[in-house]
Amino acid sequence: MAFRFVPGRASRRAASGAVRILRATAKANAAAARQTGALMRRGSETLKPEEPAHTPPGRFVEVDGVRVHCIVKGRGRPVVLIHGNGTMAEDFVICGLVEQLAKSYRVIAIDRPGFGHTERPRHWVWSAAAQARLIAHALAALKAERPVVVGHSWGTIVALALAITEGLDLRGLVLLSGYYYPGRRADVALIAPLAVPGLGDAARALVPGAVGRALAPQVFRHVFKPQPVPDRFTARFPVALSLSATQARASAEDTAGMNGAVALLQPRYASLRLPVAILSGDADAVVDADEQSRRLHAEVAGSTLTLLPGQGHMIHYAARARIVRAVDAQMALTGRTLAWRSR
Repeated sequence: MAFRFVPGRASRRAASGAVRILRATAKANAAAARQTGALMRRGSETLKPEEPAHTPPGRFVEVDGVRVHCIVKGRGRPVVLIHGNGTMAEDFVICGLVEQLAKSYRVIAIDRPGFGHTERPRHWVWSAAAQARLIAHALAALKAERPVVVGHSWGTIVALALAITEGLDLRGLVLLSGYYYPGRRADVALIAPLAVPGLGDAARALVPGAVGRALAPQVFRHVFKPQPVPDRFTARFPVALSLSATQARASAEDTAGMNGAVALLQPRYASLRLPVAILSGDADAVVDADEQSRRLHAEVAGSTLTLLPGQGHMIHYAARARIVRAVDAQMALTGRTLAWRSR
C-alpha cells in the first residue's frame, strides 16, 4: 500500500514561516554585502595617494601568471635582496645597499607578492613557501644562477624557504634582523582579524588614508630606533604606496602567518648545508636578537653571527658596509670544500 503525505495547516504555516525567514535572511545578506562593498570602496578612495602615482623604479617579469617587480643593477654573480614586511624592494635602493653591491655584483631586489609593484592574486595562499616558489621562478626567468640571497626581517623567512622548501642552489644566505622561531607577539594577535578575507578588507577600509599617513612617522621611528629615521628615508620612501589597499592586505596576511611559517621551517634548520651569515642589532626593538638570531646560530652548523652593538632593526641603513662584507665573504667561499660539523 502506498502512502501519500498531505500537509496539514500547521505544516503549511511552518513552511510559510521558513520561506519568510529565508527571504529576510537573503535580503539582510544582500544589504550587508552592499554595505561592505560601499565601505571597501570608500576605504579604497581614502587610501589613494595624494601625491602622483609612484613610478616603478625597476622592471617586470611575469611568472606563474603574476607580474613580479624587480630592480636589477650591476653585473657579475647574482645577489638577491628580499625585503621585510610593510616595505618594498625600493627600500634597498634608498639605503644605498643596491648601489654598493652593484659595484661588484648583479643585484636583484624583488618586491614580494603584494608589496611595492608586485601583484598578490587572491586565489593563492601566500605562505612563505608560495612566495619562495614565485621568487625562484622569477630568478630562473632572470637567469640568476646560484645567487647569494640577502633577506631582511620577514624576508629572512622567504630566504630560508628558498633553501629549505624550494631546494634552490644558493651560494649562501645573509640574514638580517630575522625572525626564525614562533613566539608570542602582540602585533600578530592584533592584526590577525585584518587578514581574514572579506572581514579584513572591510575593517581596513574603515581606516582613512589620512590616519595611516599620520601614524606612519611613529611606525618608522619604532622600526629604526634607537637610530633616528634617516633623512633619505623620509625624503624618498613612497609612503602612499606602502599604505595601498593591496600592500595593507599583504602586510596583515604576512604578520598573521609569521609564526606558522617559521614553525614549518624550524625542523629543517639543522640540516642546512650552505654558508649562512646572521646579522642583527642587539638593540632591535622589533625582533629580539637573543631569542631569534643567537638561537639560529646555535642550530645551523657553520653559520656566523654578527651582533651589532646599539643597532636597531633597520641595519641595512646603519651597517651597510658590514652587510657588503658578509656577501663578499660568501662569494669568496665558492669552490671551496666546507666541512659541516654538528654542534
